[in-house]
Amino acid sequence: MHRPLARFPLRSIADSLLKSKPRQHGRRNVAENMGYSRALTTSKGLEFLVYGTESTTRSMQMQIVDALHLGDRSKASNLLLDLGHGNHSLRPDDFVHILNYCARSPDPLFVMETLRLMEEREIGLNEICYLLIVRALCKGGYLEEAFNLINFLGERQGIYPILSVYNSFLGACAKMRNIFHANQCLDLMERQMVGKNEVTYSELLKLAVWQKNLSAVHEIWKEYVKHYSFSIISLRKFIWSFTRLRDLESAYQTLQYMVALVIRGSIFVNRTAEGKLYPYRIDIPIPSNGELCSKKFDLKGNEHSIPSAYRNIEQCTTSSLENREAESGRLGVLNRYESMPVKKVLRWSFSDVIHACAQAQNCGLAEQLIIQMKNLGLQPSSHTYDGFVRAVVSERGYNDGMEVLKVMQQSNLKPYDSTLATLSMGCSKVLELDLAESLLDQISECSYPHPYNAFLAACDRMDQPERAVKILAKMKHLKIPPDIRTYELLFSLFGNVNAPYEEGNMLSQVDAAKRINAIEMDMAKNGVQHSHLSMKNLLKALGAEGMIRELIQYLQVAENLFCRNNTYIGTPIYNTVLHSLVEAKESQMAVEIFKNMKSCGIPPDAATYNIMIDCCSISRCFKSACALVSMMVRDGFYPQTLTHTALIKILLEEENFDEALNLLDQACSEGLDLDVLLFNTILQKAYEKGRIGVIEFIVEMMRQEKIHPDPSTCYYVFSTYVDCGFHSTAFEAFQVLSMRMLSEEDGIDHEKMEFEDDFILSEDSEAESRILELFKTSEENIAVALLNLRWCAMAGFPVSWSPDQSPWARRLSRNYDSRKIAA
Repeated sequence: MHRPLARFPLRSIADSLLKSKPRQHGRRNVAENMGYSRALTTSKGLEFLVYGTESTTRSMQMQIVDALHLGDRSKASNLLLDLGHGNHSLRPDDFVHILNYCARSPDPLFVMETLRLMEEREIGLNEICYLLIVRALCKGGYLEEAFNLINFLGERQGIYPILSVYNSFLGACAKMRNIFHANQCLDLMERQMVGKNEVTYSELLKLAVWQKNLSAVHEIWKEYVKHYSFSIISLRKFIWSFTRLRDLESAYQTLQYMVALVIRGSIFVNRTAEGKLYPYRIDIPIPSNGELCSKKFDLKGNEHSIPSAYRNIEQCTTSSLENREAESGRLGVLNRYESMPVKKVLRWSFSDVIHACAQAQNCGLAEQLIIQMKNLGLQPSSHTYDGFVRAVVSERGYNDGMEVLKVMQQSNLKPYDSTLATLSMGCSKVLELDLAESLLDQISECSYPHPYNAFLAACDRMDQPERAVKILAKMKHLKIPPDIRTYELLFSLFGNVNAPYEEGNMLSQVDAAKRINAIEMDMAKNGVQHSHLSMKNLLKALGAEGMIRELIQYLQVAENLFCRNNTYIGTPIYNTVLHSLVEAKESQMAVEIFKNMKSCGIPPDAATYNIMIDCCSISRCFKSACALVSMMVRDGFYPQTLTHTALIKILLEEENFDEALNLLDQACSEGLDLDVLLFNTILQKAYEKGRIGVIEFIVEMMRQEKIHPDPSTCYYVFSTYVDCGFHSTAFEAFQVLSMRMLSEEDGIDHEKMEFEDDFILSEDSEAESRILELFKTSEENIAVALLNLRWCAMAGFPVSWSPDQSPWARRLSRNYDSRKIAA
């Protein structure tokens, strides 16, 4: 927030303006009526007005400017008083250096101090002083005061409005994103019939882009065409606007028209003293010709418009260049602009459209534009390739993106850090952690944590928290502030100490508590509050460690936190707690929380009911489970495979295999998408009770329903036969199920001989080590199946790739069919 300006009578400023020499106003009016108002806004014209007049007070002005530059405001104020109370007469030009410095700094407070002195000495203002005053106020953030001044002066007769003043004000509104004052300014311009020039349209485009108002950009386009012919600078600004608002079609068409103008040789661009680009022409409104605004360039999608983005690139540049001689001639046309900024403007515009292609995930068009740039003799810059890599990775993946990186390196172009970040995120997405980490190590500066979050997410999926530690250190070294996504992943990666399927102990629980506390302290340090997912992951970590007391305490913390923030806590958080309690066999506590959910108006979902039905297996109460199923159906949730699994689990606790199998038949008849977990639940209990008949029925039913066996299936079946003394049958079943595991994997058929020679029958001492390597690539089922088959071969059982033809498999099939007929 800026400090309020000291009160200064605007009427005094207006009166001082009226004291300016009449011939100056007259000269200004004639010039502006002829369209030469740009002289006030270009740095060249400003430099002439500011420094072109020598005066006896120049040295004192420079002393004041030096004092302000050094921050010695008291000295500057004293020197200003000395300047104002000298014996010599003063003119507006004697304050121009001071006002110019205040406009550039900006220093609106010292501007007002200067104006008070000018009022006391009754020194009239000229137009450059007026412009500098408004610029100082606008740049200093005092839009209200600046508008009041412009508005007051506009109401006085004899004051001809200066367009550059309005443009400065609109530019400040665009920079500060103040649409209210911008609309006030436009209304005032319309009342005073000020008109618009190219600078005005440029500022209006910025405002429209900030408002995300694409229709306004098109309206500005229509109005611009009525008064001006296009320059390469104006086309660039429209391209910038279209790309920011994701209007890829309009941006592309505008770019192609720009290329056509350049090839025709009717484009010239110069630089100001500050290095800013401007079209080399006088700012006199000349309407665009009919060809541009009617048939050949209709942004609304006329069929006669510049060719669509998906047509051949050789047709897109200009219709007059249709053969190869004309194509090669383009390079010659651009060569004459080698020493001018035309190529730079073209390259900028191509880059803008290619970045828009990345946002729209239109890799094909981005690739066409890269080809067109090279055909035109435009070398894509690192910024251009940054957009191209984004487009390629988003649609084709990181491999193609790495190929683009190689092309950059061959062209001696250093990739942006954002380019490396994009490639790293693409690698993390497909779990290529080595390459993703290598790319992250090459990043020297990054203001956002997204690529690092992507790597942390990959580490979480791969269960490799040790790799995440190095990346966290990298983030700290680069001073990259973590966001809530970072902390969500940290709780998932480091919240619990034990590996999956291991129970927590006292040491691991202490360590987990320390980790969670450290993460929360870092959250508080960075001003990040818990999200639903971060709290869910924290609760999940506590449940995995068996820290039930802490789990309930943090649930209360979550309830208070989200209630205080007027945020709905959500059912998933309660489901996480309920699941942890059921896993810890805390059935009574789970029931209490479920009741509290219902009483507080938090609606259970299908997952909630499935968890509570599973909870009934602890108390072995099938009646309560059926009551929950009824509630579930009343709430609009139809029982799914998980529901049947929980119900069957309860029946099996009571050793009621017949009802469990009937429920399984019911699930099959209802067309549910059955899974191996459902069948393994029955196999596990049958193994514990030595029920070979149930085992064989379930195995055949799995084959009939095309359910893939997994390592647990093999274990339960093999162990049941071994425990019952049927060792030969155990190995035969073991081999058949392992073969089925391989046969069900996609793309395995052509690898059978390779598996047999390299893994199953290999006498190489490293064969088993090679099999274990498959676990690292997440091919667990293949690895387990190969190990099983290797052990069967070592036990003397020959390899057969037709498992259904084995005597054991045929017997199971006959028995299954007989039972079905009997039923």
